[in-house]
Amino acid sequence: MVDSRGQIRRILRSAYRSFGLVFGALCIPPIYVYKCAFSGGLFNYQSEDVVFGVFSVIFWTITLTSLIKYAAFVLSANDNGEGGVIALYALICRNAKLCLIPNHQAADEEITTYRYPGHSSSNMTNSWLKRFIERHKSVRTCLLVLVLFAACMVICVGILSPAISVLSSVEGIKFQAKNLHDGTEYMFADLGNFKTRPIRVAFSCVIYPCLILQYMGQAAFLSRNLAAVSMSFYASVPGLKNAHFFFVAPLIWPVLVVAPLAAIVASQPVISSTFSIVKQCHAIRCFPRVKVVTNRRIPGQLYIPEINWSLLILSLAITVGFRDINYIGHAYGIAFLAVTIVTTWLTSLVINLVWNQSFILSLLFSLLFGSLELIYLSSSCMKIIKGGWFPLVFSAVFLVVMYVWQYGMRKKYSYDLHNKVSMKWILTLGPSLGIVRVPGIGLIYTELATGIPSTFTHFLTNLPAFYQVVVFVCIKTIPVPYVPQKERFLIGRIGPKSYGMYRCMIRNGYKDVFKSGDDFEIDLVMSIAEFIQMEAEGSETPEGSVDKRMAVVRTSGTFGTRLVMSQSSDPGESSSSGPSALVGSCKSQVLLDLQATYEKEAPKLNYWRRARFGLLDTKYKDPRVREQLLELVNAKHAGATYVIGHSYLKAKHSSSFLKKCAINIAFSFLRKNCRSPAVALNIPHICLIKVGSNYIV
Repeated sequence: MVDSRGQIRRILRSAYRSFGLVFGALCIPPIYVYKCAFSGGLFNYQSEDVVFGVFSVIFWTITLTSLIKYAAFVLSANDNGEGGVIALYALICRNAKLCLIPNHQAADEEITTYRYPGHSSSNMTNSWLKRFIERHKSVRTCLLVLVLFAACMVICVGILSPAISVLSSVEGIKFQAKNLHDGTEYMFADLGNFKTRPIRVAFSCVIYPCLILQYMGQAAFLSRNLAAVSMSFYASVPGLKNAHFFFVAPLIWPVLVVAPLAAIVASQPVISSTFSIVKQCHAIRCFPRVKVVTNRRIPGQLYIPEINWSLLILSLAITVGFRDINYIGHAYGIAFLAVTIVTTWLTSLVINLVWNQSFILSLLFSLLFGSLELIYLSSSCMKIIKGGWFPLVFSAVFLVVMYVWQYGMRKKYSYDLHNKVSMKWILTLGPSLGIVRVPGIGLIYTELATGIPSTFTHFLTNLPAFYQVVVFVCIKTIPVPYVPQKERFLIGRIGPKSYGMYRCMIRNGYKDVFKSGDDFEIDLVMSIAEFIQMEAEGSETPEGSVDKRMAVVRTSGTFGTRLVMSQSSDPGESSSSGPSALVGSCKSQVLLDLQATYEKEAPKLNYWRRARFGLLDTKYKDPRVREQLLELVNAKHAGATYVIGHSYLKAKHSSSFLKKCAINIAFSFLRKNCRSPAVALNIPHICLIKVGSNYIV
């Protein structure tokens, strides 16, 4: 009984919090809906019957789309509590082979957030729709383009929402000045911060009744005051009709104060959704690299400086350019309807491919709600010349940017996949790899999930020395919102033990934010040490998360106990263990001064360097285990260097004109003007080595 009461309190508390964070965007439309409805062909048909007809359309639209479609169906199609078009696409990708980049591994399916709750691989049905999508690459490409188009429309709504919210709230000030002179898509997109039950309770019990009563009250007022249709919301304030001074109608002033504040609250979740959708598109390699700033106090809150300034400039341009709330309303309607239609189609695929329901049921869902939304969209298309062109033009430009970036990244991955180094050639070089191995750890970033990238041959053929321990780091996105921290690192070995080469697979969800900071080097050393011990013991992780010679080591009960970590307090000792063995042992005073200056500006780097590891006084069955652990510890004390490829893509001479424009011009422009991988990963410059390479795709 106590638990049930506590659960009810938590649900009610979350429902109350969702009023502003989730449903804030629904409080602004009552200000301008009737004005926009009568701004077109209905302007010449203002009568009591027409007013109630408009209210009937509003009532059934909110009931069918928001209450029945979203609250009853779409909220259930969440991805581990996350909503939006990317979440629906990720759900479908996990149940059908839709990914255009072949980096899937069997160990990915063993992540706890991979399987949809209540559905396992044993009860998955191989429907003809699934086989059809997997068989035709063009269908998978069209589905991706459809998702990216919806993402562009979400960004467009993020631009239009502040403009229409502020303009609609300021309309009341204009109305009062004249008076004195005489005398629900974002309910699903913002699902990540709340659970489905509080949102259903908040919308069904509070938001929906309040919206219906508000629209009903305006309709009743307009039926007797048709001349006030342009200001129906503010004109319907009680006592304002016969008022000539502000003190006669005191209720108008709280409304004028609350309206701009409500506009700010309504714009915030839309802007947050814009940041989130851009970050998710970037995670699935469909958006150029941007700087993502996270809020450690509030999990899930993101800030992207480039997008924030773009929203500011475009919102101001829309407000100044259109200067009419009707034009902005037309643009907003087309953008919002486009997102809802794509959401309906993706949900119908989830019903068939994820929920394993019949194709007839998914088709009925799509026809019932999709046909209604298409009718609204067709009527909105008549307003294209009156502002509706903006979301179409904007989405077309952004869609080209997203698809060109995804196309270029896909071609780059295919080139790396077909030109990776043969393991037989590596074995012929011997444990020294034909060069001098110096103390330290070399972290080579690659997008390949298997094999050795061709950039590694640049070191073997052009440099006389390389590091004793080599780790190939691959950061890839799994189609899940979050990957638990203990399941994120996948460690394996490349070649014989004497080669000292490892692979580290860092698996992130599309909402995870990974940076090379935050004790990454410490976690990496601990993970490799655990893998060495597990490999010697011939054991696997408790969940059996092993992909060939790779294992999820952090799930082991002994993780973190193989080495002893301490903090060195001797400044002289820390100066001898630099982030780069070449810099740390260099006698150049300029480099040493540069390194000391950088350490003062980057306290985290100094923290990594001062972290000291030691071996436990343990007897190992295989004496080589102690040697490998000691080699790893000494390499960490010598320092780590990050190696990142700096690629230049160029289309083949035999390529088509369209491909040459996409690769040589568009993708090259985006690559030069976006954030570099080192900045996106927060890698210290003093520890960074860039390797240039040309890709002929």
